[in-house]
Amino acid sequence: MMPAPTADASAPSAAFATWRADLVAGLAIAGLLLPEAVAYSGIAGLPPQAGVIALLAGLLVYGLLGSSRFAIVSATSSSAAVLLAATTAAAEGDAGLRIALGAAVILLAGVLFLLASLAHLGAISNLIAKPVLRGFALGLALTIVLKQCPKVLDVHPAHGDFLHLAWELLASWRHWNLAGAAVALVALALLHVFARWRAMPGALLVIAAGIMLDLSGWTQAHGVAAVGNIALQFSAPRVPDLTTADWMRVSELAAALALILYAESYGSIRTFAMRHGDIVSPNRDLAALGLANLASGLFQGMPVGAGFSGTSANEAAGAQSRRAGLIAGAVVLAAVCTLLPWISHTPEPVLAAIVIRAVGHSLNPGSLKPYFDWRRDRLVAVTAFAGVLLLGVLHGLLLAIGVSLAMLLQRLSRPQVSWLGRWADSHDFVDTARHPEATAPKGLLIARPEVPLFFGNVDSVLGTVRQALAREHPQYGLILSLEESSDLDGTVIEALGELAVFAKAHGIPLRLARVKDEVRDLLAHARNPALPEEIWRGWSVDDAVRDALAQPA
Repeated sequence: MMPAPTADASAPSAAFATWRADLVAGLAIAGLLLPEAVAYSGIAGLPPQAGVIALLAGLLVYGLLGSSRFAIVSATSSSAAVLLAATTAAAEGDAGLRIALGAAVILLAGVLFLLASLAHLGAISNLIAKPVLRGFALGLALTIVLKQCPKVLDVHPAHGDFLHLAWELLASWRHWNLAGAAVALVALALLHVFARWRAMPGALLVIAAGIMLDLSGWTQAHGVAAVGNIALQFSAPRVPDLTTADWMRVSELAAALALILYAESYGSIRTFAMRHGDIVSPNRDLAALGLANLASGLFQGMPVGAGFSGTSANEAAGAQSRRAGLIAGAVVLAAVCTLLPWISHTPEPVLAAIVIRAVGHSLNPGSLKPYFDWRRDRLVAVTAFAGVLLLGVLHGLLLAIGVSLAMLLQRLSRPQVSWLGRWADSHDFVDTARHPEATAPKGLLIARPEVPLFFGNVDSVLGTVRQALAREHPQYGLILSLEESSDLDGTVIEALGELAVFAKAHGIPLRLARVKDEVRDLLAHARNPALPEEIWRGWSVDDAVRDALAQPA
Protein backbone atom coordinates (compact mmCIF):
# COMPACT_ATOMS: atom_id res chain seq x y z
CA MET A 1 0.00 0.00 0.00
CA MET A 2 1.40 3.39 -1.08
CA PRO A 3 2.03 5.95 1.71
CA ALA A 4 -0.20 9.00 1.77
CA PRO A 5 1.30 12.09 0.14
CA THR A 6 2.73 14.59 2.57
CA ALA A 7 2.40 17.74 0.43
CA ASP A 8 -1.00 18.67 1.81
CA ALA A 9 0.16 18.05 5.38
CA SER A 10 3.14 20.34 4.94
CA ALA A 11 1.17 23.14 3.25
CA PRO A 12 -0.24 24.66 6.49
CA SER A 13 3.24 24.51 8.00
CA ALA A 14 4.76 26.32 5.02
CA ALA A 15 1.98 28.92 5.08
CA PHE A 16 2.53 29.51 8.80
CA ALA A 17 6.28 29.89 8.24
CA THR A 18 5.63 32.46 5.49
CA TRP A 19 3.24 34.40 7.72
CA ARG A 20 5.75 34.34 10.58
CA ALA A 21 8.59 35.54 8.31
CA ASP A 22 6.43 38.37 6.99
CA LEU A 23 5.38 39.35 10.51
CA VAL A 24 8.99 39.52 11.72
CA ALA A 25 10.03 41.48 8.63
CA GLY A 26 7.11 43.87 8.93
CA LEU A 27 7.90 44.63 12.57
CA ALA A 28 11.58 45.10 11.81
CA ILE A 29 11.23 47.47 8.85
CA ALA A 30 8.52 49.52 10.57
CA GLY A 31 11.22 50.56 13.04
CA LEU A 32 13.33 51.81 10.13
CA LEU A 33 10.62 53.33 7.96
CA LEU A 34 8.92 55.54 10.53
CA PRO A 35 12.07 57.47 11.54
CA GLU A 36 13.09 57.76 7.87
CA ALA A 37 9.66 59.12 6.94
CA VAL A 38 9.94 61.85 9.54
CA ALA A 39 13.52 62.61 8.47
CA TYR A 40 12.68 62.78 4.75
CA SER A 41 9.94 65.30 5.51
CA GLY A 42 12.70 67.62 6.64
CA ILE A 43 14.55 67.13 3.35
CA ALA A 44 11.40 68.14 1.46
CA GLY A 45 10.81 71.14 3.73
CA LEU A 46 7.46 69.73 4.80
CA PRO A 47 5.98 69.00 8.24
CA PRO A 48 6.80 65.51 9.63
CA GLN A 49 3.28 64.20 9.07
CA ALA A 50 3.79 64.53 5.28
CA GLY A 51 6.36 61.73 5.38
CA VAL A 52 4.14 59.58 7.60
CA ILE A 53 1.15 59.99 5.25
CA ALA A 54 3.34 59.11 2.28
CA LEU A 55 4.64 56.03 4.07
CA LEU A 56 1.15 54.77 4.88
CA ALA A 57 -0.09 55.43 1.33
CA GLY A 58 2.89 53.68 -0.27
CA LEU A 59 2.83 50.61 1.98
CA LEU A 60 -0.92 50.12 1.61
CA VAL A 61 -1.31 50.69 -2.13
CA TYR A 62 1.80 48.85 -3.27
CA GLY A 63 1.20 46.05 -0.77
CA LEU A 64 -2.18 45.45 -2.40
CA LEU A 65 -1.36 46.09 -6.06
CA GLY A 66 2.40 45.79 -6.67
CA SER A 67 4.26 42.88 -8.21
CA SER A 68 7.47 42.71 -6.14
CA ARG A 69 7.48 40.82 -2.86
CA PHE A 70 10.38 42.87 -1.50
CA ALA A 71 9.72 46.42 -2.69
CA ILE A 72 8.91 48.93 0.03
CA VAL A 73 7.22 52.03 -1.35
CA SER A 74 7.59 55.13 0.80
CA ALA A 75 9.08 58.60 0.66
CA THR A 76 12.63 58.55 -0.66
CA SER A 77 15.52 60.93 -0.08
CA SER A 78 15.97 61.70 -3.77
CA SER A 79 12.31 62.49 -4.44
CA ALA A 80 12.17 64.63 -1.28
CA ALA A 81 15.17 66.67 -2.46
CA VAL A 82 13.73 67.04 -5.97
CA LEU A 83 10.35 68.12 -4.57
CA LEU A 84 11.94 70.79 -2.37
CA ALA A 85 14.03 72.17 -5.21
CA ALA A 86 11.11 72.18 -7.66
CA THR A 87 8.55 73.80 -5.38
CA THR A 88 10.96 76.33 -3.88
CA ALA A 89 11.85 77.62 -7.32
CA ALA A 90 8.23 77.75 -8.46
CA ALA A 91 6.69 79.25 -5.30
CA GLU A 92 9.11 82.20 -5.10
CA GLY A 93 9.09 82.37 -1.31
CA ASP A 94 5.36 81.79 -0.69
CA ALA A 95 5.24 78.91 1.85
CA GLY A 96 1.54 78.18 1.36
CA LEU A 97 1.87 78.16 -2.42
CA ARG A 98 4.90 75.86 -2.14
CA ILE A 99 2.89 73.22 -0.26
CA ALA A 100 0.04 73.48 -2.78
CA LEU A 101 2.45 73.21 -5.71
CA GLY A 102 4.07 70.20 -4.04
CA ALA A 103 0.73 68.41 -3.82
CA ALA A 104 0.04 69.27 -7.47
CA VAL A 105 3.42 67.89 -8.58
CA ILE A 106 2.78 64.62 -6.73
CA LEU A 107 -0.74 64.27 -8.14
CA LEU A 108 0.44 64.92 -11.69
CA ALA A 109 3.31 62.45 -11.23
CA GLY A 110 0.72 59.86 -10.16
CA VAL A 111 -1.37 60.58 -13.26
CA LEU A 112 1.71 60.23 -15.47
CA PHE A 113 2.48 56.85 -13.88
CA LEU A 114 -1.05 55.65 -14.66
CA LEU A 115 -0.88 56.91 -18.25
CA ALA A 116 2.49 55.21 -18.71
CA SER A 117 1.00 51.98 -17.36
CA LEU A 118 -1.93 52.15 -19.80
CA ALA A 119 0.52 52.79 -22.64
CA HIS A 120 2.69 49.81 -21.51
CA LEU A 121 5.76 52.00 -20.99
CA GLY A 122 7.26 49.78 -18.32
CA ALA A 123 10.77 50.27 -19.67
CA ILE A 124 10.54 54.07 -19.63
CA SER A 125 13.17 54.31 -16.88
CA ASN A 126 15.71 53.11 -19.45
CA LEU A 127 15.58 56.62 -20.90
CA ILE A 128 17.95 57.60 -18.10
CA ALA A 129 21.32 56.00 -18.79
CA LYS A 130 22.95 54.16 -15.89
CA PRO A 131 26.09 56.35 -15.88
CA VAL A 132 23.91 59.46 -15.75
CA LEU A 133 21.76 58.03 -12.98
CA ARG A 134 24.80 57.05 -10.90
CA GLY A 135 26.44 60.43 -11.36
CA PHE A 136 23.20 62.15 -10.37
CA ALA A 137 22.76 59.84 -7.36
CA LEU A 138 26.29 60.57 -6.12
CA GLY A 139 25.83 64.33 -6.46
CA LEU A 140 22.40 64.16 -4.83
CA ALA A 141 23.71 62.11 -1.90
CA LEU A 142 26.48 64.65 -1.27
CA THR A 143 23.94 67.47 -1.43
CA ILE A 144 21.58 65.75 1.02
CA VAL A 145 24.41 65.04 3.47
CA LEU A 146 25.63 68.63 3.31
CA LYS A 147 22.12 69.98 3.88
CA GLN A 148 21.85 67.94 7.09
CA CYS A 149 24.89 69.69 8.52
CA PRO A 150 23.10 72.94 9.52
CA LYS A 151 20.69 70.87 11.65
CA VAL A 152 23.58 69.04 13.25
CA LEU A 153 25.77 72.07 13.86
CA ASP A 154 22.92 74.53 14.62
CA VAL A 155 23.99 77.11 12.06
CA HIS A 156 21.72 79.06 9.73
CA PRO A 157 23.36 79.69 6.34
CA ALA A 158 21.79 82.20 3.98
CA HIS A 159 22.26 80.12 0.82
CA GLY A 160 21.06 76.63 -0.05
CA ASP A 161 23.13 75.73 -3.10
CA PHE A 162 25.98 73.29 -2.59
CA LEU A 163 29.03 75.51 -3.03
CA HIS A 164 27.71 78.50 -1.07
CA LEU A 165 26.37 76.25 1.66
CA ALA A 166 29.69 74.42 2.01
CA TRP A 167 31.59 77.70 2.23
CA GLU A 168 29.21 79.21 4.79
CA LEU A 169 29.41 76.10 6.96
CA LEU A 170 33.20 76.24 6.96
CA ALA A 171 33.24 79.99 7.57
CA SER A 172 30.96 79.64 10.63
CA TRP A 173 33.09 77.00 12.37
CA ARG A 174 33.38 79.14 15.50
CA HIS A 175 29.62 78.88 15.99
CA TRP A 176 29.26 75.13 15.52
CA ASN A 177 27.29 73.29 18.19
CA LEU A 178 29.73 70.53 19.06
CA ALA A 179 27.18 68.80 21.24
CA GLY A 180 24.90 68.36 18.22
CA ALA A 181 27.82 67.06 16.19
CA ALA A 182 28.61 64.56 18.94
CA VAL A 183 24.99 63.35 19.05
CA ALA A 184 24.99 62.85 15.26
CA LEU A 185 28.32 60.99 15.27
CA VAL A 186 27.23 58.67 18.07
CA ALA A 187 23.93 58.03 16.29
CA LEU A 188 25.78 57.19 13.07
CA ALA A 189 28.06 54.82 14.93
CA LEU A 190 25.12 53.05 16.56
CA LEU A 191 23.29 52.77 13.22
CA HIS A 192 26.40 51.24 11.72
CA VAL A 193 26.67 48.70 14.55
CA PHE A 194 22.95 47.82 14.49
CA ALA A 195 23.11 47.33 10.71
CA ARG A 196 24.95 44.05 11.34
CA TRP A 197 21.68 42.62 12.66
CA ARG A 198 19.26 43.40 9.84
CA ALA A 199 16.20 42.15 11.74
CA MET A 200 16.88 44.63 14.55
CA PRO A 201 15.08 48.00 14.28
CA GLY A 202 18.31 49.98 14.71
CA ALA A 203 16.84 53.34 13.65
CA LEU A 204 14.00 52.98 16.15
CA LEU A 205 16.45 52.14 18.95
CA VAL A 206 18.57 55.19 18.08
CA ILE A 207 15.42 57.34 18.04
CA ALA A 208 14.48 55.97 21.48
CA ALA A 209 17.93 56.83 22.83
CA GLY A 210 17.63 60.34 21.42
CA ILE A 211 14.22 60.82 22.98
CA MET A 212 15.64 59.79 26.35
CA LEU A 213 18.38 62.39 25.96
CA ASP A 214 15.84 65.09 25.18
CA LEU A 215 13.52 64.12 28.04
CA SER A 216 16.47 64.15 30.44
CA GLY A 217 17.09 67.77 29.55
CA TRP A 218 20.66 67.16 28.33
CA THR A 219 20.04 68.14 24.68
CA GLN A 220 18.10 71.25 25.65
CA ALA A 221 20.87 72.30 28.02
CA HIS A 222 23.37 72.03 25.17
CA GLY A 223 21.23 73.80 22.59
CA VAL A 224 20.31 70.72 20.56
CA ALA A 225 16.83 71.19 19.06
CA ALA A 226 14.17 68.50 18.88
CA VAL A 227 11.77 67.81 16.02
CA GLY A 228 8.82 69.40 17.81
CA ASN A 229 5.12 68.73 17.61
CA ILE A 230 3.89 66.22 15.00
CA ALA A 231 0.17 66.52 14.30
CA LEU A 232 -1.06 63.68 12.10
CA GLN A 233 -4.44 64.78 10.78
CA PHE A 234 -6.29 62.75 8.19
CA SER A 235 -8.28 65.51 6.52
CA ALA A 236 -10.57 64.87 3.60
CA PRO A 237 -8.69 64.28 0.34
CA ARG A 238 -8.48 67.39 -1.80
CA VAL A 239 -6.94 68.73 -4.97
CA PRO A 240 -4.98 71.97 -4.53
CA ASP A 241 -6.76 75.11 -5.73
CA LEU A 242 -4.31 76.45 -8.29
CA THR A 243 -4.60 78.50 -11.43
CA THR A 244 -4.25 76.93 -14.86
CA ALA A 245 -0.91 78.68 -15.20
CA ASP A 246 0.31 77.07 -11.97
CA TRP A 247 -0.80 73.60 -13.12
CA MET A 248 0.99 74.10 -16.43
CA ARG A 249 4.09 75.33 -14.61
CA VAL A 250 4.38 72.21 -12.44
CA SER A 251 3.51 69.70 -15.18
CA GLU A 252 7.08 69.54 -16.50
CA LEU A 253 8.37 69.27 -12.95
CA ALA A 254 6.00 66.34 -12.41
CA ALA A 255 7.37 64.61 -15.51
CA ALA A 256 10.93 64.94 -14.21
CA LEU A 257 9.91 63.73 -10.75
CA ALA A 258 8.02 60.74 -12.16
CA LEU A 259 10.96 59.73 -14.32
CA ILE A 260 13.50 59.85 -11.50
CA LEU A 261 11.08 58.11 -9.11
CA TYR A 262 10.48 55.27 -11.52
CA ALA A 263 14.15 54.93 -12.43
CA GLU A 264 14.96 54.57 -8.73
CA SER A 265 11.98 52.28 -8.05
CA TYR A 266 12.46 50.03 -11.06
CA GLY A 267 16.16 49.74 -10.25
CA SER A 268 15.36 48.48 -6.76
CA ILE A 269 12.55 46.20 -7.90
CA ARG A 270 14.57 44.67 -10.74
CA THR A 271 17.70 44.18 -8.61
CA PHE A 272 15.95 42.07 -5.98
CA ALA A 273 13.76 40.25 -8.49
CA MET A 274 16.83 39.12 -10.43
CA ARG A 275 18.59 38.13 -7.21
CA HIS A 276 15.77 35.75 -6.26
CA GLY A 277 14.56 34.71 -9.71
CA ASP A 278 11.20 36.45 -9.26
CA ILE A 279 9.02 37.67 -12.10
CA VAL A 280 7.77 41.25 -11.81
CA SER A 281 5.48 43.33 -14.00
CA PRO A 282 6.81 46.82 -14.81
CA ASN A 283 3.45 48.05 -16.12
CA ARG A 284 1.63 46.79 -13.04
CA ASP A 285 4.21 48.53 -10.86
CA LEU A 286 3.69 51.75 -12.81
CA ALA A 287 -0.01 51.59 -11.97
CA ALA A 288 0.69 50.82 -8.30
CA LEU A 289 3.15 53.70 -8.02
CA GLY A 290 0.66 55.99 -9.75
CA LEU A 291 -2.16 55.17 -7.33
CA ALA A 292 0.20 55.43 -4.34
CA ASN A 293 1.32 58.90 -5.38
CA LEU A 294 -2.26 59.97 -6.04
CA ALA A 295 -3.26 58.81 -2.55
CA SER A 296 -0.29 60.57 -0.97
CA GLY A 297 -0.88 63.78 -2.91
CA LEU A 298 -4.59 63.90 -2.08
CA PHE A 299 -3.79 63.70 1.64
CA GLN A 300 -0.88 66.22 1.41
CA GLY A 301 1.87 63.66 1.70
CA MET A 302 5.17 63.31 -0.15
CA PRO A 303 6.07 61.56 -3.42
CA VAL A 304 6.69 57.84 -2.97
CA GLY A 305 8.81 55.25 -4.70
CA ALA A 306 10.53 51.93 -4.04
CA GLY A 307 13.71 53.13 -2.34
CA PHE A 308 16.75 50.87 -2.15
CA SER A 309 17.29 51.16 1.61
CA GLY A 310 13.76 50.10 2.60
CA THR A 311 13.61 47.35 -0.01
CA SER A 312 17.02 46.05 1.01
CA ALA A 313 16.03 46.05 4.68
CA ASN A 314 12.81 44.17 3.87
CA GLU A 315 14.70 41.46 2.00
CA ALA A 316 17.33 41.19 4.74
CA ALA A 317 14.61 40.90 7.39
CA GLY A 318 13.32 37.77 5.65
CA ALA A 319 10.13 39.00 3.93
CA GLN A 320 8.41 36.36 1.82
CA SER A 321 5.57 38.33 0.26
CA ARG A 322 4.04 41.81 -0.07
CA ARG A 323 2.23 41.04 3.18
CA ALA A 324 5.36 42.23 5.04
CA GLY A 325 4.78 45.74 3.73
CA LEU A 326 1.13 45.65 4.80
CA ILE A 327 2.13 44.49 8.27
CA ALA A 328 4.70 47.28 8.45
CA GLY A 329 1.98 49.75 7.48
CA ALA A 330 -0.29 48.50 10.27
CA VAL A 331 2.57 48.77 12.79
CA VAL A 332 3.41 52.30 11.62
CA LEU A 333 -0.23 53.35 11.91
CA ALA A 334 -0.45 51.94 15.43
CA ALA A 335 2.80 53.67 16.36
CA VAL A 336 1.82 57.10 15.06
CA CYS A 337 -1.54 56.86 16.82
CA THR A 338 0.14 56.20 20.16
CA LEU A 339 3.75 57.40 20.04
CA LEU A 340 3.67 60.75 18.20
CA PRO A 341 4.03 62.81 21.39
CA TRP A 342 7.22 60.86 22.15
CA ILE A 343 8.61 61.10 18.60
CA SER A 344 8.35 64.89 18.83
CA HIS A 345 11.22 64.75 21.35
CA THR A 346 13.62 63.27 18.77
CA PRO A 347 16.76 65.45 18.49
CA GLU A 348 17.34 66.94 15.03
CA PRO A 349 20.92 65.56 14.81
CA VAL A 350 19.54 62.04 15.29
CA LEU A 351 17.16 62.44 12.33
CA ALA A 352 20.03 63.91 10.32
CA ALA A 353 22.13 60.83 11.13
CA ILE A 354 19.30 58.56 9.93
CA VAL A 355 19.14 60.47 6.64
CA ILE A 356 22.92 60.33 6.17
CA ARG A 357 22.91 56.61 6.88
CA ALA A 358 20.03 56.07 4.43
CA VAL A 359 21.84 57.78 1.54
CA GLY A 360 25.15 56.19 2.48
CA HIS A 361 24.92 53.51 -0.21
CA SER A 362 24.99 56.26 -2.85
CA LEU A 363 28.07 57.95 -1.36
CA ASN A 364 30.41 55.74 -3.32
CA PRO A 365 32.63 57.43 -5.92
CA GLY A 366 33.72 53.93 -6.92
CA SER A 367 30.36 53.51 -8.66
CA LEU A 368 31.73 55.75 -11.44
CA LYS A 369 35.08 53.93 -11.69
CA PRO A 370 33.97 51.28 -14.23
CA TYR A 371 33.14 53.99 -16.77
CA PHE A 372 36.69 55.34 -16.47
CA ASP A 373 38.12 51.83 -16.75
CA TRP A 374 35.98 51.06 -19.80
CA ARG A 375 36.54 54.53 -21.30
CA ARG A 376 32.83 54.76 -21.89
CA ASP A 377 30.34 57.40 -20.75
CA ARG A 378 32.84 59.10 -18.42
CA LEU A 379 31.88 62.60 -19.51
CA VAL A 380 28.13 62.12 -19.07
CA ALA A 381 28.54 60.55 -15.61
CA VAL A 382 30.74 63.44 -14.45
CA THR A 383 28.38 65.97 -16.09
CA ALA A 384 25.41 64.59 -14.17
CA PHE A 385 27.41 64.60 -10.93
CA ALA A 386 28.71 68.13 -11.40
CA GLY A 387 25.31 69.37 -12.58
CA VAL A 388 23.72 68.60 -9.21
CA LEU A 389 26.50 70.32 -7.28
CA LEU A 390 26.77 73.40 -9.50
CA LEU A 391 23.19 73.89 -10.71
CA GLY A 392 21.19 72.46 -7.83
CA VAL A 393 19.03 69.35 -7.52
CA LEU A 394 16.24 70.39 -9.90
CA HIS A 395 18.39 71.74 -12.71
CA GLY A 396 20.88 68.95 -12.14
CA LEU A 397 18.04 66.44 -12.60
CA LEU A 398 16.84 68.15 -15.77
CA LEU A 399 20.43 68.23 -17.05
CA ALA A 400 20.82 64.50 -16.28
CA ILE A 401 17.63 63.67 -18.20
CA GLY A 402 18.71 65.93 -21.06
CA VAL A 403 22.12 64.26 -21.23
CA SER A 404 20.48 60.81 -21.32
CA LEU A 405 18.15 61.80 -24.13
CA ALA A 406 21.02 63.42 -26.02
CA MET A 407 23.01 60.17 -25.69
CA LEU A 408 20.04 58.22 -27.04
CA LEU A 409 19.44 60.56 -29.97
CA GLN A 410 23.13 60.78 -30.78
CA ARG A 411 23.42 57.01 -30.93
CA LEU A 412 20.22 56.50 -32.91
CA SER A 413 20.86 59.32 -35.34
CA ARG A 414 24.30 58.16 -36.49
CA PRO A 415 24.01 57.12 -40.17
CA GLN A 416 25.94 53.91 -39.60
CA VAL A 417 25.39 51.48 -42.46
CA SER A 418 27.21 48.16 -42.92
CA TRP A 419 27.77 46.65 -46.36
CA LEU A 420 27.40 42.90 -46.27
CA GLY A 421 29.10 40.01 -48.01
CA ARG A 422 28.73 36.23 -47.92
CA TRP A 423 30.75 34.45 -45.23
CA ALA A 424 32.68 31.65 -46.99
CA ASP A 425 30.16 29.22 -48.53
CA SER A 426 27.54 29.69 -45.81
CA HIS A 427 24.15 31.36 -45.88
CA ASP A 428 25.42 34.05 -43.50
CA PHE A 429 26.15 37.62 -44.52
CA VAL A 430 28.51 39.79 -42.45
CA ASP A 431 30.00 43.29 -42.49
CA THR A 432 32.77 43.33 -45.11
CA ALA A 433 34.57 46.16 -43.32
CA ARG A 434 35.11 43.93 -40.28
CA HIS A 435 35.45 40.72 -42.26
CA PRO A 436 37.39 41.44 -45.47
CA GLU A 437 37.33 37.77 -46.34
CA ALA A 438 33.56 37.96 -46.87
CA THR A 439 32.63 38.53 -50.52
CA ALA A 440 29.73 40.59 -51.86
CA PRO A 441 27.96 39.16 -54.92
CA LYS A 442 29.09 41.01 -58.03
CA GLY A 443 26.63 43.61 -59.21
CA LEU A 444 24.68 43.62 -55.95
CA LEU A 445 24.77 45.95 -52.95
CA ILE A 446 23.61 44.67 -49.57
CA ALA A 447 23.10 47.37 -46.93
CA ARG A 448 22.25 46.95 -43.25
CA PRO A 449 21.47 49.99 -41.06
CA GLU A 450 23.02 49.33 -37.66
CA VAL A 451 20.35 51.30 -35.77
CA PRO A 452 16.54 51.05 -35.69
CA LEU A 453 15.14 53.38 -38.31
CA PHE A 454 12.97 56.22 -37.01
CA PHE A 455 12.11 59.75 -38.04
CA GLY A 456 15.28 61.18 -36.51
CA ASN A 457 17.80 59.09 -38.48
CA VAL A 458 16.10 57.69 -41.57
CA ASP A 459 17.06 60.55 -43.88
CA SER A 460 20.76 60.36 -43.01
CA VAL A 461 20.83 56.54 -43.13
CA LEU A 462 19.03 56.23 -46.45
CA GLY A 463 21.01 59.22 -47.75
CA THR A 464 24.16 57.15 -47.27
CA VAL A 465 22.53 54.28 -49.15
CA ARG A 466 21.45 56.62 -51.97
CA GLN A 467 25.00 57.91 -52.40
CA ALA A 468 26.29 54.34 -52.74
CA LEU A 469 23.62 53.56 -55.36
CA ALA A 470 24.53 56.61 -57.41
CA ARG A 471 28.21 55.71 -57.16
CA GLU A 472 28.04 51.95 -57.79
CA HIS A 473 24.87 51.60 -59.90
CA PRO A 474 24.60 47.83 -59.13
CA GLN A 475 23.04 45.97 -62.03
CA TYR A 476 21.32 43.35 -59.84
CA GLY A 477 20.02 45.94 -57.45
CA LEU A 478 20.03 46.84 -53.76
CA ILE A 479 19.07 44.67 -50.79
CA LEU A 480 18.25 46.59 -47.61
CA SER A 481 18.27 44.48 -44.43
CA LEU A 482 15.85 45.80 -41.77
CA GLU A 483 16.83 43.36 -39.02
CA GLU A 484 17.42 46.19 -36.51
CA SER A 485 13.96 47.70 -37.01
CA SER A 486 11.09 46.03 -35.17
CA ASP A 487 8.66 48.84 -36.07
CA LEU A 488 8.46 51.73 -38.52
CA ASP A 489 6.94 55.17 -38.09
CA GLY A 490 5.23 57.12 -40.85
CA THR A 491 8.38 59.06 -41.74
CA VAL A 492 10.31 55.83 -42.31
CA ILE A 493 7.58 54.34 -44.51
CA GLU A 494 7.59 57.47 -46.67
CA ALA A 495 11.40 57.49 -46.82
CA LEU A 496 11.49 53.83 -47.91
CA GLY A 497 8.97 54.65 -50.62
CA GLU A 498 11.13 57.56 -51.78
CA LEU A 499 14.19 55.27 -51.85
CA ALA A 500 12.24 52.76 -53.97
CA VAL A 501 11.22 55.55 -56.41
CA PHE A 502 14.84 56.77 -56.59
CA ALA A 503 16.13 53.24 -57.26
CA LYS A 504 13.49 52.57 -59.92
CA ALA A 505 14.29 55.88 -61.66
CA HIS A 506 17.90 54.71 -61.96
CA GLY A 507 16.96 51.20 -63.08
CA ILE A 508 18.06 49.58 -59.82
CA PRO A 509 15.80 46.87 -58.33
CA LEU A 510 15.17 47.24 -54.57
CA ARG A 511 14.47 44.40 -52.15
CA LEU A 512 13.94 44.45 -48.39
CA ALA A 513 15.23 41.56 -46.27
CA ARG A 514 14.90 40.48 -42.62
CA VAL A 515 11.53 42.24 -42.44
CA LYS A 516 9.87 41.35 -39.13
CA ASP A 517 6.24 40.25 -38.94
CA GLU A 518 5.05 43.54 -37.40
CA VAL A 519 6.73 45.51 -40.17
CA ARG A 520 5.28 43.18 -42.83
CA ASP A 521 1.80 43.78 -41.46
CA LEU A 522 2.45 47.51 -41.44
CA LEU A 523 3.70 47.60 -45.03
CA ALA A 524 0.74 45.52 -46.17
CA HIS A 525 -1.64 47.91 -44.42
CA ALA A 526 0.13 51.03 -45.72
CA ARG A 527 -0.30 49.94 -49.36
CA ASN A 528 2.43 52.26 -50.57
CA PRO A 529 2.54 51.69 -54.36
CA ALA A 530 6.33 52.10 -54.33
CA LEU A 531 6.62 49.22 -51.82
CA PRO A 532 4.66 46.28 -53.29
CA GLU A 533 4.77 42.88 -51.64
CA GLU A 534 7.30 41.43 -54.08
CA ILE A 535 9.90 43.86 -52.69
CA TRP A 536 9.75 42.48 -49.14
CA ARG A 537 8.57 38.89 -49.65
CA GLY A 538 12.04 37.37 -49.08
CA TRP A 539 12.65 36.48 -45.42
CA SER A 540 16.44 36.31 -45.19
CA VAL A 541 19.27 38.16 -46.87
CA ASP A 542 20.22 34.91 -48.58
CA ASP A 543 16.67 34.56 -49.99
CA ALA A 544 16.81 38.12 -51.33
CA VAL A 545 20.25 37.54 -52.88
CA ARG A 546 19.14 34.36 -54.64
CA ASP A 547 16.01 36.10 -55.92
CA ALA A 548 18.03 39.10 -57.18
CA LEU A 549 20.65 37.01 -58.95
CA ALA A 550 17.94 34.87 -60.56
CA GLN A 551 16.52 37.91 -62.36
CA PRO A 552 17.95 39.03 -65.72
CA ALA A 553 20.35 41.96 -65.39
